[in-house]
Amino acid sequence: MTIDRRHFLKLGLGGFLLPMVGCSRPAPAVEERMYVFGTMVDLAVAGADRDQAERAIRSVTARFLQMHHDWHAWKPGALVELNRAIARGKRVKTDPSVIDLIRGGTAVWRASEGLFNPAIGALVGLWGFHADEMPTGDLPAPERVDSFLRRPPGMDDITIDGLEVSSANPLVQLDFGGYAKGVALDWALDALGQAGCENAIVNLGGNLAAMGRRGARPWHIGVRHPQGDGVIAAVETRGREAVVTSGSYERYRESGGVRYPHIIDPRTGYPSQHVASATVIDGNAGLADAAATALVIAGMKQWPAIARGMGVHQAMVIDYEGNVQLSEAMMERARFVGPKPRSISVARGA
Repeated sequence: MTIDRRHFLKLGLGGFLLPMVGCSRPAPAVEERMYVFGTMVDLAVAGADRDQAERAIRSVTARFLQMHHDWHAWKPGALVELNRAIARGKRVKTDPSVIDLIRGGTAVWRASEGLFNPAIGALVGLWGFHADEMPTGDLPAPERVDSFLRRPPGMDDITIDGLEVSSANPLVQLDFGGYAKGVALDWALDALGQAGCENAIVNLGGNLAAMGRRGARPWHIGVRHPQGDGVIAAVETRGREAVVTSGSYERYRESGGVRYPHIIDPRTGYPSQHVASATVIDGNAGLADAAATALVIAGMKQWPAIARGMGVHQAMVIDYEGNVQLSEAMMERARFVGPKPRSISVARGA
């Protein structure tokens, strides 16, 4: 299935990646740091008038704060109000940006064969991942997990009529983690570009989107090693694109010496433990974000087929033993740094 990428470009116009400093020293960029979406956000604009860049950055940060409020999956806002209405079997009018998230989320849900599923927010909450601090203690009872699998919620359970949303399945609870940050990145680059800032990079909790250059060189981005604090690979951006990684090593809970990552496999109802991380490069940050999550769930054997179905051509997946698989297009771009991975191979069909 191919995705109509227009679904990802309509908003109001799974941290894992590290910006890298090149050898040259270009003119200082105008930079801003803030805490939103539950993570640190860094914005940098290069090669623009300082006042112009500062005004554009202030506009983006203000919009990020509004997105954080409207799209949060468990704190008061438009999305929480919608989920409460769905649980009561009610139809409710919601914010236009939420409608766009639903439409875009439905597109990637279909293309990923359901592996990326924004409708399983209640299941994510059952595992305790709707909290700022990771839970401790007992895991969810198996029968409670099984109750979701008997009538698994999906994005096709949702009906949209103008700005009104409803669902016949009360188990539907929307959680756009693994997608909303990518959409926010796309919006930010659009806004900065419209403000005349043609060279910029936005780091939203390790998910990056960049356009243009910094001085005479492209932006350099490092992919964090999933089993350490260092960088495993580096890439140079080409024009406008996002580099997004989804992984199981930053947000998780532990029980009985076993680590349970926050990424839930909708097929089993349990945290996905197939691979350590997946990195996707694409011109569309929303798509890259959702695809990285889907590839983590797909695992080492299935990810090439899922990537093809989502229209993703540049991807890298790393398992818990340190084996790296890449698409051919990603192999052409990735430069491995630091300790050598256990193995590096090009995945067939990716």
